[in-house]
Amino acid sequence: MAGATGARDTGLAQLESEIVSCRACPRLVAWREEVARVKRAAFADEDYWGRPIPGFGDPEATVLVLGLAPAAHGGNRTGRIFTGDRSGDWLFGSLHRVGMANQAESVSRDDGLELYGCWVGAAVRCAPPANRPTPAERDTCLPYAVRELELLPAVRVIVCLGSFAWDAALRILVAGGEPRPRPRPRFGHGAEARVGGRTLLGCYHPSQQNTFTGKLTRPMIDAVMRRARELGSRSGADS
Repeated sequence: MAGATGARDTGLAQLESEIVSCRACPRLVAWREEVARVKRAAFADEDYWGRPIPGFGDPEATVLVLGLAPAAHGGNRTGRIFTGDRSGDWLFGSLHRVGMANQAESVSRDDGLELYGCWVGAAVRCAPPANRPTPAERDTCLPYAVRELELLPAVRVIVCLGSFAWDAALRILVAGGEPRPRPRPRFGHGAEARVGGRTLLGCYHPSQQNTFTGKLTRPMIDAVMRRARELGSRSGADS
């Protein structure tokens, strides 16, 4: 067991190094570095990360939370997905309320945040212009997520934040060897789909557009995260 754990941790560290140094998509490289150079006035005195963002969390996670991509002045600034932006306030607040995080907010890579039974990643690892990666950029990033999931063998639940993440999760699972589900499961808030040995859970993305309009409320996101933890715990008990 110790040898397997060591190999997993080494694999995750190697994958992180490869992700952080990736320059495969010229448009994303140019954008992330321009944002890091120009900066937002509120963060003018900060050193932006300006590189791709690896996933992070508990290596024994049974739940993977999959987002779209880093925010230009969130993860692209702090170096950790969902850290330092309002979407992250909603996500980590919910994870804290359901017992999967030790604190309700995340402002920097070294702020003491710990996740329990949960790993957080993104379908695309670089901040995209207008928060819209192209299909080609999504597919270029796909192998990183496939390898990440292979290195997190306890994951049984994937929470997809938005339809883009839902589509990406289906592609990740099929690329990793799971059978292609027929008919193709449809995204929706609270939707569940069994794909091979894992369950996809749909959740509206905690973007300001959704949270300001009330399309996504705290009870709604908490219900999904609570369900994810329940399914993850159940899978662990059955294994």
